[in-house]
Order: sequence, then structure tokens, then C-alpha cells
Amino acid sequence: MGNDGGSIPDRRDLVKSKKKAEQADKANQTRAVWFFCALSKRPLQEPIVSCALGKLYNKDAIIEHLLDKTAYGDAEKICGHIRSLKDIKALKLTPRSPPPPPDSSADVAKFVCPLTFKEMNGGQPFVYILTCGCAFSQSGLRTVLGSSPLNGNTAAEERSVDKDEQLEVCPQCATKFSRSSDIFMINPPLEEEERMYAAMELRRSLEPAKKSKKRKAGADVVADDVATNKKKGSPEDHSPSPAPGLNPKISAASRSLAQSLAVEEAKRKAGMSDAVKSLYRGKNDAPRKETFMTMGTFTRYA
Repeated sequence: MGNDGGSIPDRRDLVKSKKKAEQADKANQTRAVWFFCALSKRPLQEPIVSCALGKLYNKDAIIEHLLDKTAYGDAEKICGHIRSLKDIKALKLTPRSPPPPPDSSADVAKFVCPLTFKEMNGGQPFVYILTCGCAFSQSGLRTVLGSSPLNGNTAAEERSVDKDEQLEVCPQCATKFSRSSDIFMINPPLEEEERMYAAMELRRSLEPAKKSKKRKAGADVVADDVATNKKKGSPEDHSPSPAPGLNPKISAASRSLAQSLAVEEAKRKAGMSDAVKSLYRGKNDAPRKETFMTMGTFTRYA
């Protein structure tokens, strides 16, 4: 049947089935978001920051992106919502003790929860507090707070914020925070990330509009006002402005210095001989015909 001396072809050799769609490895995806920077794809190294969507970045990569938007090709898609350093928060992560050796695999977590000592490797959901940046496992923070902590990244219509809400205290640094608005999930699921994005847009829409600084226009207006005042006013209408007064201490010191110099000059002239005095003439003295070359000499005329 196979024309090769007795081989029998199987169905899979004759019928070509449709190839299954390739699925991304979940383990690799988890490793990528928890151990590598979302922007530069380099291993996470402190200082580590997070945005309103809970993604993890190296701070130097964010600074490089803000200085040069073309530094990373897919930056607009990954962190286009980051407008300045005010849109990120530096995280206070608890390092693993003892730290993993440098030659260890990438699956070994470098940071743990300070409450439960669970590794920050994607196996447990982690959250961070916006006011201080401390990061905890969600279960550990829930145990300390006494109830399930609400995410501050949920939409406003899904949570009601009481004005008289009692603030909680961070279990690590004792910084006060709001349970309903200051807790953000790190690397959330896709649905939660969409809610976080909607909440971020809502918060930005409620921010007051910034006043644009029109320095050039303001300078032009001032120049026009000055020109108008010059045209309207004449030199006769304006009296000369008085000179600014000197500091009393400076004027007193200058007077005392002038007096001391005058006393020294009087002493010097008092010790001069008549011959030396004759070389000098006062302001009120009559002009002399001879000069200092012929003064006091005898000229014989033939």
C-alpha cells in the first residue's frame, strides 16, 4: 500500500489536521512581569517604581523614557499613561534574607512580604500603599487590617468614599493611608487592570486645570503698557525721582574716614618746612610766573 515493501500509512500521515493556536507559557509570562522591568525588559533592580496600573519598572528606564520618547519602541503602549515622575511611586520592598546568590536562577524571588515572608514571585497577589510605597502580600495586609482591603484603583462608582473615613496606619512605617483609595494591586489581572485604568482616567478628569505660564505674552503686555505710559506722559509732568538714601551705617563710616584723612593731612602739612611749603600753592593763591623749574633760582640777565 505504501509502495515501499509493506509499510502501512497511518491516518495522521494522510489527513492533515488544523494546527492548534500557540499559547504563551504562563510561567514565562509570570516571570516576565515579576522579575523584569515592564519597559526595558531588564531584570528589576532598585530603585523600583510602580504606576497607577500596578506595573513594575526600573526607575532609570522611566527617566530615560521621559527624556527621550523614542528610547523604547513600544513605550507608548506600555507606559503611555505616565506623564511625569509624579505618576509613579517608588516602592519600599523588603529584600529576601539571606539574599539569593548571584548565580541563582531567575525564578528565585529577591523580595518578600515583611508580614508573612511570602515570596514576591507572582504566586501570591501583592499590593502597595500609595502614601508610603510599602509593599505587602494581599493576605498579610488583610490579616493586619482585619478585613479584605479595598483597592484604590477601582472605579469611583463601585466604591463610596466616606469623608469621615478613619485612616489606617501602615504596619511597616506607620504612615497613615486610606483603605479605600490608597491600596493598589501589583501586576493585577487583565480585568482588574482595566478597572484601574478607568479609575485613573476618572481621577485625572477631576484634577484642577493647570494654569499655563505665558511668559512671552506677559512680557509683551508689560512692554505695551510701558510704551503707552511714555506716550501719555511728558517729561514736565514727572518730577525726578529722589535718589535712594544710603545706609546710615555706611554714611557714618564714610564721614569718619574723611575726618581722619583730613586730620592726617593737617599733621603732614604742619611738619613741612617753608621751602617745601613754597612748592605748593593753595586754591586762592595768585598764580605765579615762574615754574617749579625756576622757582627759587637766580637768573642773570646780560
